[in-house]
Amino acid sequence: MPTSPSDPGPEPYGAGGTDTADLAVVGAGPAGLAATVEAARLGLRVVLLDAGDRPGGQYHRHPAPELGAVRPEALHHGWRAFARRTAALDGHVRSGGVTYRPGCHVWTVVPEGRDWRLHAVVTGDETAVTVRARGVLLATGAYERQLPFPGWTLPGVVAAGGAQAMLKSGLVLPGHRVVVAGSGPLLLAVAGSLAAAGAHVPAVVEAGSYLGYAGSATTLLRNPAKLAEGALHGAALLRHGVRLLTRHAVVEAHGADRVEAVTVARLDADWRPVPGTGRRVPCDAVAVGHGLVPQLELATALGCATRTAADGTSALVLDADQSTSVPGIWAAGEPGGVGGARLAVLEGESAARAVAGTLSGVRPLRAGASAAARRHRDRLRGFAEAMGAVHRPGAGWTDWLREDTEICRCEEVSVARVTEAVETLGARDARTVKLFTRAGMGWCQGRTCGPAVAALAGRAQGACPGVGEGAEVRVGVPGSAPDRRPLSCPVPLRHLAELPAQETDSTS
Repeated sequence: MPTSPSDPGPEPYGAGGTDTADLAVVGAGPAGLAATVEAARLGLRVVLLDAGDRPGGQYHRHPAPELGAVRPEALHHGWRAFARRTAALDGHVRSGGVTYRPGCHVWTVVPEGRDWRLHAVVTGDETAVTVRARGVLLATGAYERQLPFPGWTLPGVVAAGGAQAMLKSGLVLPGHRVVVAGSGPLLLAVAGSLAAAGAHVPAVVEAGSYLGYAGSATTLLRNPAKLAEGALHGAALLRHGVRLLTRHAVVEAHGADRVEAVTVARLDADWRPVPGTGRRVPCDAVAVGHGLVPQLELATALGCATRTAADGTSALVLDADQSTSVPGIWAAGEPGGVGGARLAVLEGESAARAVAGTLSGVRPLRAGASAAARRHRDRLRGFAEAMGAVHRPGAGWTDWLREDTEICRCEEVSVARVTEAVETLGARDARTVKLFTRAGMGWCQGRTCGPAVAALAGRAQGACPGVGEGAEVRVGVPGSAPDRRPLSCPVPLRHLAELPAQETDSTS
């Protein structure tokens, strides 16, 4: 277990076989790590599976030991608490209370009597790993939402979170002069990190307006730590001379072999570019992202009900104990709605206590302490909803697209082809557009282009769905959510061939 940059970490699990546990936790980010440590402390046998080779997820992504980083904590918030949890995890692994499986991609979860069976594939040698557990906690995190614009496929245009990951894990910058653009508070953190590492950031281009927080003054006052965090990010921008442009967006990237400049334009209240306001900003890299999208494939394949969160993305419907609509399946962190690392930790711990109560009858907190923990969690969740509403993309963003703009980079599908599928071929939803055009059939399986395709399909029909993320609450049956995938990642065919017939039916 790596508790410092010099630790080599555990050996990857490559022998195959089946683990048995009380609780299987999927994801070792802030939520999954906190849930695992708390559940093990309460006496549950836990298997922790994670696609990464070290705990921390995207939030606590840190340099590989061979890079010799002296102070990896300099790029992170809450590093001390994270280090304490990794040390606690190490202790539980050594004592046998936790089985930690790094480098394992869980590709499906299926019921097995009153228990659950998880199937995973190991990175590298593609070994099959199986886990049987009485309960499952999904802490699968999120990925970035991208809204395409002309030129977004040029080298040098990277995701905002991707730029931060390059810096945290590789200690490299995406460029020397980097424009940070999109929407959401992640932009401030990215710009501050890049500037502190030596990049010149001419501007943070925020499509939303921070004045929108004025309508949530009570929620803000109930979360003073969040206000302080925002003030720190703002001070960092001032210190490095970074300009903040609100109600603006990068509407085009220019260049031949690499991005050389971007056009930034002012937006109206619906995110439509205001004619005549475009200005050209020289740069050699663009870090762009419009918030995060909860990663729900495992949950929706199980039939867990979803809702539309304030930021327009689909999120799981969860009760006060972090339980989904499917008994025996809990979730914590971003799957319940994007809310940040601190909220993810609280939800992970809360879910672990609920699991312990359900499976073992353990009630670790007094009634008063339990109520206080829930109030703290609810305050942070309320702030997350307010934040999501402020930065939610408006329906007019599609006006900055051109007919030749690629929507799906994997399959090279343009705006014109999507429009043709809707207006000429009669496609009425994103799935039918996918069948006609192959948009979403590439390596990312629609994670990047999905919201854009759905928005274009809605625009062509006059629906103006904004980010195109679906209905308010979706019934908890398999296939009811638009992002359902029987397999959440690529799987060798031999693994499917080895499944029992009843499991093959459940994943088809």
